[in-house]
Amino acid sequence: MAMCRMIFLRRFSSISSNPLRVCVVGSGPAGFYTAEKMLKRHEAAQVDIIDRLPMPFGLVRSGVAPDHPETKIVVNQFSRVCHHERCSFFGNVMLGSSLSLPELRSLYHAVVLAYGAESDRSLGIPGEDLSGIHSAREFVWWYNGHPDCRNLELYLKNTQKVVILGQGNVALDVARILLRPTVELATTDIANHALATLQESSIRKVYLVGRRGPAQAACTAKELREVLGIKDLYVGISESDLLKTPADEEELKNDRIRRRVYELLSKAATSNQSSPRSDQHELHFVFFHKPDRFLDDGHGHVTAVRLEKTALRGNGSGKQIAIGTGEFQDIECEMVLKSIGYKSVPVDGLPFDHQAGVVPNVRGRVLCDTSGESAIEEGLYVCGWLKRGPTGIIATNLYCAEETVVSISEDIDRGVLVPSLPKPGRDGLLQLLDDRNVRVVPFSNWEKIDSEERRLGSLRNKPREKLATWDELLRASDTNQLC
Repeated sequence: MAMCRMIFLRRFSSISSNPLRVCVVGSGPAGFYTAEKMLKRHEAAQVDIIDRLPMPFGLVRSGVAPDHPETKIVVNQFSRVCHHERCSFFGNVMLGSSLSLPELRSLYHAVVLAYGAESDRSLGIPGEDLSGIHSAREFVWWYNGHPDCRNLELYLKNTQKVVILGQGNVALDVARILLRPTVELATTDIANHALATLQESSIRKVYLVGRRGPAQAACTAKELREVLGIKDLYVGISESDLLKTPADEEELKNDRIRRRVYELLSKAATSNQSSPRSDQHELHFVFFHKPDRFLDDGHGHVTAVRLEKTALRGNGSGKQIAIGTGEFQDIECEMVLKSIGYKSVPVDGLPFDHQAGVVPNVRGRVLCDTSGESAIEEGLYVCGWLKRGPTGIIATNLYCAEETVVSISEDIDRGVLVPSLPKPGRDGLLQLLDDRNVRVVPFSNWEKIDSEERRLGSLRNKPREKLATWDELLRASDTNQLC
């Protein structure tokens, strides 16, 4: 490790004697876009990206569906960032465990937190802790080979009906993976353990439940078109749900994406056969219902979801909210997936708005508390879902990062950040981690993991076979050769 620090120092000594030292926590799109824009905007900046996982790319790797390879092409751009002479990636470094936030801030002029949202919102209704109920995030991480969810217990062999709570893009991704023929998934980078389980699946019916109606569906037309296009799939949509009110018309008038979604749902409702065949997979859109409680079999496993019928009421902002009507119905199922939103988690020493699930900030500058009028935490910034909440697509983080980097630049111009004051930066980080025996995985060692996954994938006609346990990842990274 000491030799590594010497190499890093020689590598950057010719660039600037007092560089701006920046650490980005989190290597998803928000983190990489922040690093890229910092490197372009500040010619003397040295940027280090740390991540708790041994591999980079965040939700591009663990969130994007395996049958969406075109969305993952952005990793080529992110890899070029890591190969930049003034940038380094260090995986297997966990903020709050490997080192504290105050320690990290003492090492760098600026710290940008971009570690996203790695937990889930709760419904807060009876039965939510029954077995057979999982978050959509856990399921997505499971089929994408995230090491935290490798051992998620899913008994699809004994499951015929699944209820998915939510109708956004993640919910549609989950439904598509459950219903799409596995022969088509077999040539993607889906994790092998997930493919094997899906091949044994007995699932026949999937219900997508939404509080509001088809005019308010939160998905995009692209995602909806994909799930509706699954081969030999029966799609159940009640034509009565498609009746529009004047308020619906007003909402659709101002939203081109939702107009297209509504058109696709209307077409699917009228073009499908009247009833499914006995051998056919079924996808049912259940509008105007919200979960009230989960029912169990007496042994702690979910057997049904009790739904309350809703009606829409205006809230004065031009949008309609769902209000319970007191009418209930049960949908029997053996598994429930909650796609109701991701949630960020705080670390010690970080101001956090627990209700909104974000770090209080003004254009990326972290505030000392949640009042909105407090002082700024000098040198501490946020980007991505931690900054704005779990919304948007990958490209949304591009503009989010631009705003945060502009704030950093303004703080330098105002003298809030002073690059001429020396900070230990990368060398101090490596020394601290070395003292604590943290097995750091630099980008060159991630490339060893990448190479091994591609090799294993080629044996199965797949783009890669993801290593899905911590031991496999660390073993393939060969972290003994850090430099």
